[in-house]
Amino acid sequence: MNVKADSVLPTVPIFGIRVSKVDMKATVSYLTEAVRNREPHQVITANPIMVMTALDNPAYMEIMKSAELVVPDGTGVVWAAEYCKEPVAERVAGFDLLHELLRQGEVYNWRVYLLGSTPDVIRETASRLQTQYPRIVIAGYRDGYFGPEADEEIIADITRSQPDLLFVARGADSQEPWIAKYKSRLNIPVMMGVGGSFDVISGKSKRAPKAFQKLRAEWLYRLLKEPTRYKRMLALPKFAVKVVREKDKVTKVQ
Repeated sequence: MNVKADSVLPTVPIFGIRVSKVDMKATVSYLTEAVRNREPHQVITANPIMVMTALDNPAYMEIMKSAELVVPDGTGVVWAAEYCKEPVAERVAGFDLLHELLRQGEVYNWRVYLLGSTPDVIRETASRLQTQYPRIVIAGYRDGYFGPEADEEIIADITRSQPDLLFVARGADSQEPWIAKYKSRLNIPVMMGVGGSFDVISGKSKRAPKAFQKLRAEWLYRLLKEPTRYKRMLALPKFAVKVVREKDKVTKVQ
């Protein structure tokens, strides 16, 4: 049976989803133990869009609730916890967590499998990560353009490569459900959805400048760069309004 982080780490429920309250250092330390003990963990980097999706979609809510570790990636999630007087230690951004885990992986020669994005992006990502972290093992990689009919072949390839870390970049609407569906078969200590991280690592796109990060406004930078994201971004004010209106309910155990 998988160990859930909330039995070990302090968490705060945000609309029923238990979000870790610990900082990056403690998160990496916890996941290092998971690798050492070969305990499978689905790690979800939660943001307000994902929380709002879960509130509208019971199946997605179940995926969020059943994840072994949910970290506060979105600044809106960090704000909600603070607003409801249950603050988290800090934002644990998925992009940064990926890199911190790879730094740790250099110490232990961890094996890493990369899944997602386009063939060119995934190839370049694998190459750059191997150069940046020479003591990790890129055990395998595969682009994200496949349908359910290819799942068995991909699971077999991942299993053969025996990774310690699996990073999946297929968009939050598909990467989290895919990991949840197959995590018991994959049986990998750390399985994490990383969204657009491979695009940034490969050089295809840029991360928000430090000024935006400090202002907790990476979402605004992404919106300015990709105005077509505005429909998704509408979830952000809706989340904020819901937190303010339902302040007494936000952190109640559901």
